[in-house]
Amino acid sequence: MSEKQKSDGQNYGAEQIQVLDGLEHVRVRPGMYIGSTGFDGLHHLLKEIADNSIDEAIAGFANKVDITLLADGGVKVVDNGRGIPVDIHPKTKKSALETVLTVLNAGGKFGGGGYKVSSGLHGVGSSVVNALSTHMIAEVYKNDKTHHIEFDTGKTWDKGLVVTPGEQGRTGSAITFYPDPAIFKETITFDYDWVSNYARHQAYLTKGVLITVKDERTGQREAFYFEGGIRSYVRRLNEGKEVVDDDIFYVEKDIEDSQVEVALQYNDSFAEVIKPFANNVLTPDGGKHVEGFRSAMTRVINDYARKNGLLKEKESNLTGDDIKEGLTAVILVKLPDPQFEGQTKNKLGNPEVRGYVDKVMTEYFGYYLEENPAVAKKIINKATLAARARKAARAARDNVIRKGAFEGLNLPSKLADCSSRDRAECELFIVEGNSAAGSAKEGRNPKIQAILPLRGKVLNTERARLDKMLANQELVSLIKGLGVGIGEQFDIGGLRYDKIIFMTDADVDGLHIATLLMTFFFRYMPEVIKAGHVYLAKPPLFGLTKGTGNNRKIDYVYDEVALEKKLAEKIEERRKAGTKIDESQERFKQAGYTAQNRFKGLGEMDAKQLWETTMDPENRILVQVHIDDAEKCDAVFTKLMGDQVDLRKNFIQAGAATVDLDELDF
Repeated sequence: MSEKQKSDGQNYGAEQIQVLDGLEHVRVRPGMYIGSTGFDGLHHLLKEIADNSIDEAIAGFANKVDITLLADGGVKVVDNGRGIPVDIHPKTKKSALETVLTVLNAGGKFGGGGYKVSSGLHGVGSSVVNALSTHMIAEVYKNDKTHHIEFDTGKTWDKGLVVTPGEQGRTGSAITFYPDPAIFKETITFDYDWVSNYARHQAYLTKGVLITVKDERTGQREAFYFEGGIRSYVRRLNEGKEVVDDDIFYVEKDIEDSQVEVALQYNDSFAEVIKPFANNVLTPDGGKHVEGFRSAMTRVINDYARKNGLLKEKESNLTGDDIKEGLTAVILVKLPDPQFEGQTKNKLGNPEVRGYVDKVMTEYFGYYLEENPAVAKKIINKATLAARARKAARAARDNVIRKGAFEGLNLPSKLADCSSRDRAECELFIVEGNSAAGSAKEGRNPKIQAILPLRGKVLNTERARLDKMLANQELVSLIKGLGVGIGEQFDIGGLRYDKIIFMTDADVDGLHIATLLMTFFFRYMPEVIKAGHVYLAKPPLFGLTKGTGNNRKIDYVYDEVALEKKLAEKIEERRKAGTKIDESQERFKQAGYTAQNRFKGLGEMDAKQLWETTMDPENRILVQVHIDDAEKCDAVFTKLMGDQVDLRKNFIQAGAATVDLDELDF
């Protein structure tokens, strides 16, 4: 930020607070403003308040933000910025502080000159947080005074703004709020990990700002400060991976009225990780800034390769898909009027940003390659190998993808398909072993349930390119059965089943197979997981038999904890009924059972048992797979399925402390 911009920004008063509309219907229809009244909506409140403090840091007027999860269920966010204006607003005739917190869309981000760049430009605002809180307390520190005001469900307390002597020289704002349980009926408990993750990312994106998180409920606390900013972010994203070079390319450039900041580094994996942001807002679906980045990268690398003889004259140019293999990049653009697509802000639409990023990357990444010829050669060699693999995979992929009116003819022979063609009701069970698959086929509902057996353990796709993966018959059968294609021709619209269910044994080998399948979906079909189509079946671990012959009945129990609870309940029921309990007997007999069976695998259950316990929609337990934190997932898959043994060993040792040895079956 220039000194003039900073000086202009110091003139931050009531006249810069623009009022658009009054606060209406927020409590009646909260979903219109925060998306939901569940977990996501609750945490959106915190983000709205904290984003305002981050905006002060982006503008260069704050370097510290403290977030505290209070013991009594509230949240307090404090910054050392300029402080919300407190003078009288010319339109509302109230203090600017009260106006900001009680009038919808009132703030310093609507053209009043309060902020050149902000992450909350299209946010719902502090007034919505106020309306959805039972209680809010706001304090502003400026002019050696403390300005204090409180609200209940958006309504100002009678005493209004109270001004008292304050700490000399202190500036900033503090907002404390308590979500209303009448609105957030699912939960009003803030998740520390979510808050910590939010703070970490904002610290990466706003270099030089210290963000602290404290949880009074547990005593947990963390502080985040990254002088390297997004360079530090790239370094973290590449943890556990072998990088092409220790050096991280970085550029920060003002262009027109905007700023482009990019950091990137190549690693030895086959996956691409790009984190695009606009004014600190993640845009997971990309947008114009990503388009400009990709076009510049492809052009610069091909130009360098041609100029230095790293591509032969008859060889085709490298494609964007070749160049992105192993690329980790963070793209951060800051602009005065970001145009996001939809309230979710998933994609940036400003057309001028494409040119800004393209121009900056063309110039500065071109310099980087010229100045680092050894690194440039490694990058181009990696992309060349990717191009060869892409060509080798094309024929195999085309054979896998079902096309046209005869697509059903290309289904794998081992797939026992369902008869329904209504995807919304269809389920695909991916079953470990032929024995269990046989029982599943016999016990299923053939109208809506399809069975695909797996033979042994599938390929670990963490370390496999597409060409190698398409040589694996088990994965090819799975891809054909799903109907979505693979690679650049992937299309989730072709998915044939609403639910894809991993049904594996409840033992270490079964969990390993499920993890291998999860790796495949995460690396090659993450959209299927994100759309909520992937599930884990939970077969029972125990069968408790009561009675014999025609009176025989089996109670199924799914884990050790549930077993103990079930036995305790049955024993207590028998005691209350007057039955004398023989304490010398085994626990399951004390509960009135005649036998206890521990299932070692799905193959031990007959078709009727498998249907009743694991496949019947009325009785089964399914665990839906979500990607709540893609970075954390990426790190876990790298550790568990990558080729660095030390990382995996450390991960297992760290987790060993949480294992209850009494529950292990040796």
